[in-house]
Amino acid sequence: MSAIRPLHLAAEIGGPPRYDAGSHVALARLAEEGTLDFVTLSDSFARPGPDALAVMARAAPATARIGLVPTVTTTHTEPFHVSSAVATLDWVSKGRAGWHVDVSATEAEARLFGRRPAAPAAALWQEAGEAADAGARLWDSWEDDAEIRDVATGRFIDRDKLHYVDFEGSTFSVRGPAIVPRPPQGRPVTVIDGTTGPAREAAAQHADVVHIRATTPEQAASLRDELLRSAAAHGRDPAGLRVLVALTVDLGDAEAAPEPGLRSGPQLARRGTYFRGGPVDLAELITRWHGGGAADGFHLTPIAPRRDLERIVNGTVALLQHRSLFRTFYPGGTLREHLGLARPAGRYTRVSSSEGTS
Repeated sequence: MSAIRPLHLAAEIGGPPRYDAGSHVALARLAEEGTLDFVTLSDSFARPGPDALAVMARAAPATARIGLVPTVTTTHTEPFHVSSAVATLDWVSKGRAGWHVDVSATEAEARLFGRRPAAPAAALWQEAGEAADAGARLWDSWEDDAEIRDVATGRFIDRDKLHYVDFEGSTFSVRGPAIVPRPPQGRPVTVIDGTTGPAREAAAQHADVVHIRATTPEQAASLRDELLRSAAAHGRDPAGLRVLVALTVDLGDAEAAPEPGLRSGPQLARRGTYFRGGPVDLAELITRWHGGGAADGFHLTPIAPRRDLERIVNGTVALLQHRSLFRTFYPGGTLREHLGLARPAGRYTRVSSSEGTS
């Protein structure tokens, strides 16, 4: 029997709209106490409240280890600006940034910008995949040692180690190079919700972490295998992909008899599957599904953020740690290290090296 893969856990820290980042910061720190891999913060152009990227930048100096993954919409935005903002978050968090790629599909949101009408899902996710590709190329456009910072000569960068990306997408083009040095992780972690077909295709091509939704471990395992096969078909190493089951969790009835397993519930979290029960029951589900190879871990969206996240950390996670199924400390400092993902080499650095040896 093959060894069980490390368990990965993440949580959403959104909820009702708030204009004070302090509540989100407090939840991120709570999740860090439970050594969760990362926290996400949902966002959209239709949602009131501060920008998720800005909130995570506020959370960065208030946390030390946990990954910070805001939702970033690739529709109606410029890939160059998005890549710069995500790279900046990686710098201010010292290598703990990711971005949850999403699209804007409604006509109401399109009218906020007035640039173009709403587009079909397939076109939006093609653009989102291209934005992810362009972002990765921009992050690579500075070689790791491009910065000189030589005060005596007044040289800040080695211009020979900056590269044009010259990316041509279906709706945009980007010349580059980036205006932000290569991030600490090389490339911040890309997260995509692979619930729909078009999104799943983009995830197989570009994501480091994919969220899936399933009501049985068999369904989850099937979706995971499909994603890994698709990633391999795109020339990727499937070992570089982490697949997490996304669950909306309601732990309000911790003292009552829980509803067993999962059931189809109201759309309390967008496109969600719904678990209702206590922290121990959630730990049992996670143990059973992960131990059976259904997924690499879970992304949990609490119905009541403060109440349920406390019960996840102090109940579910504590039990998993007691059973030696989940870590009790962070093994490294970056989000990629939490996830067991290698820091990617810059593509242009490899080109330069190969030219130098020819």
